[in-house]
Amino acid sequence: MMNMLKWILSPIISSVFVIAILYAIKLNEDYYIKHNVSESASVKEWQRPFNGYNFEGWELLIRNGRPDEFSKVYTIDKDSTLHFFRDLPAGGHCMGKKDNQKCATHGIMVTNRKYSRFHLKFEYKWGKKLLNDFKDWQYDSGVFFHIQEKDIWPNGIQYQIRYDHLNNMNYTGEIRSSSGFQWYSSDGKAFDLPSNGGMLHKFRFGWKVLQVSEDAPFHGLDNEWNQCEIIVMGKEYVIFKLNGQIVNMAVNLDVKAGPIALEAETGEIFWRNIKIKEFERTVPMIEFMDGS
Repeated sequence: MMNMLKWILSPIISSVFVIAILYAIKLNEDYYIKHNVSESASVKEWQRPFNGYNFEGWELLIRNGRPDEFSKVYTIDKDSTLHFFRDLPAGGHCMGKKDNQKCATHGIMVTNRKYSRFHLKFEYKWGKKLLNDFKDWQYDSGVFFHIQEKDIWPNGIQYQIRYDHLNNMNYTGEIRSSSGFQWYSSDGKAFDLPSNGGMLHKFRFGWKVLQVSEDAPFHGLDNEWNQCEIIVMGKEYVIFKLNGQIVNMAVNLDVKAGPIALEAETGEIFWRNIKIKEFERTVPMIEFMDGS
């Protein structure tokens, strides 16, 4: 009787076993599809760190610390555009070389929280008002990240924003950094993609300026918006984009996290469409090497 029962149940048990295996394989495939390389970083949704109507989540700093001038340096227009130096008279406090590191209304608008792995997008354009050490640096601003202390100016890494109107030269997309990293260049002076002969150069501590590629597309004083991207994966790498083109890259950074800051320096500047996406784990660099 037992033998007959085993004979009857054996194909059923085998079928159930096979189905269980196939189901396990299917679950594994689904898991792989859900967590493959392109999605393994647990991507979060795009966020708006600047809400468009107040400075919640940010700290406003200027060198002289005068409360009556904070509201003149940092303003928000009716269309939610962030507007630096709107209500401050042109000229400022140091228009010459002598005091160019001590301009009273140099400042940063810095996040309260830290970021490590992220994709930051923003747009900017220049206004007409000239201030502070404009004679030295022309139209000059920037975005700091991986900041190690909230100071003016902070130690960290900077996406430089600068336009030399005298020579129609773009400097937006330069890397300025107080810490070490490796950088791609064919001559050690200007950025080159690895596919164009860029080789890794090691830079150690101490402020450095690493030039943007010369063919970078840009808008100077034509009242058009520049579209910028900063892609950072902790200490692993950083990619700078300007109007859809990669204009700088570095790897093996010495710092991995810190607040983000927008710089107020030599000229009236407008900011809009500031948004950020964070990642829990590193996304391969190749995924940002196209127009994404």
